[in-house]
This record gives sequence, C-alpha cells and structure tokens, in this order.
Amino acid sequence: MALRSPGREPRIRAKLNAKFTQSAQKFIYRYTTRRLDADDAEEVVFLNYGYEEDPPMSVPLAEVDEPNRYAIQLYHSTATQADLRGKRVLEVGCGHGGGAAYLARALQPSSYTGLDVNPVGIEYCRKTHDVAGLDFVQGDAEDLPFGDQSFDAVLNVESSHLYPRFPRFLEEVARVLAPGGHFLYTDARAAHAIAGWEAALAAAPLRLCTQRVINTEVRRGMATTLQQWQNVIDRVTPRPLRRVVRDFAPAQRAYDDLGSDGSSEYRMYSFVKE
Repeated sequence: MALRSPGREPRIRAKLNAKFTQSAQKFIYRYTTRRLDADDAEEVVFLNYGYEEDPPMSVPLAEVDEPNRYAIQLYHSTATQADLRGKRVLEVGCGHGGGAAYLARALQPSSYTGLDVNPVGIEYCRKTHDVAGLDFVQGDAEDLPFGDQSFDAVLNVESSHLYPRFPRFLEEVARVLAPGGHFLYTDARAAHAIAGWEAALAAAPLRLCTQRVINTEVRRGMATTLQQWQNVIDRVTPRPLRRVVRDFAPAQRAYDDLGSDGSSEYRMYSFVKE
C-alpha cells in the first residue's frame, strides 16, 4: 500500500480549485462579452481589471475618460513602456475598443489597429469609436491577418489567458513586428500555469526588456470597481443563473486570487524584436 504525503491532498485540492476558477472565469468572460454586444442599455467599453499606483497616478484625462480611469491606467502603463508616437500599432484582443480609442488619441501613433475574434464586438467598436487613424479588424490572435513586419508595436492587455495556443500567438506577434518593434503585454495566470507561461515567453523569438509583478497595483484599481463589475455580470446573466453566479462571485474571486495568499500572479512585460 502506498503511503500518502500529508501535504499532498491539500495541494491537489488547491490546484483543482484554481483550475476550476480559471475555467469558470474564461466561460463567464466569453459569455459576458457576447451579452454586452447585444445590450446597449449601459455601455461597457473597457473589460480589464484596472490599475492604480501609490501615490496615485496623475495621467491627465478628458472628462469623458474619467469614469474609466483605472482601466485606462492599465492601458497607459502597458503602452508607455515604449514611445508609440508616429508608430504603427496593433492591439490584439481589443474587446470593446475603449483602450484603443484612448491610446490612439493620447499617444499619437501614426495608425492604431484593434483586432478581436468577436465579429459583433468589432462592429460595436466601429460604431462607437470615431478617432482619426483608428480602425478595427476581426481576426484570430493565433493567425493574424496581416503581412510580415506590418507594425512597430503590438499591444496585448488581459487577453492572452483565453488563447488555446499561446506559443503560436507569440510567433504571430514576432512575425508581424518590424525589427526593433515592441511587444507590450500584461496579463495574469493562475499559479499552476505560471511555469508554462514563463517557458512560452522564454522560447518566443523576442528579447525580454522588462517585467514586473503588478498584483498590488491591479488590486488597488479593482477595489474601486468590484461593485460595478458585479452589476454588469448581474445584468448579462440569465435570471435563472444569477444566484449561482452571485454565489461564485467571479469579480471578488479574481480580486482575492491576486492577494498575498492568492493563487494568481499579474505581470507586465515589454519585449523587442531584434
């Protein structure tokens, strides 16, 4: 009879719980974005957790942008790891286009293309965001519909955890980047997935410039928007499932998972193509 390690079962349960939470969050995210596309009662143009520093960031925002300050700050911090003025920029996984519209106005790239796999979401972006030099394209992150060396920078914000073949996405990023171009990237992974995440990034045909863990900054931003996200999730969840989803509390779980005793790590990276 094999002897069981006294600490083995709790570790297995923790790993299974983390995997279940991540899978549930992926499903809720996909379902929520589809429902939001069909519901214009309350516009939601940002779909990320948010970001705030200590002392607070002093990013100057127009009045129209202020309600989305914390989501914008995540975009701003990620994108300003490189100088995008006059550059050709691609954002993969643009969601509802709020970040694309802000960066196209604020950082003055020569062109900004937002890509997302959701065709209804892309139509929403085209209808909602009228900014010079900004366009939106429907396409797959793992098969980018652009020629080689088409962009000077590729941006990816809180989206890659949904990609089935993450290494393939990184290959596509490198392919469409011009030499000297930057990959500006931020996302989270559950603890059990971090080793694979790191291995894929290390194997990518890109040189790492900077990386940092931003759990504290993301939680600080999330703390101001948890109730807002719960309201959005309630609105898009079918009435018979609302009690189950409320009990699962996906927004609160994501917040808790980024805490000191949590099971996720949120990072920000910049890479360059040599």
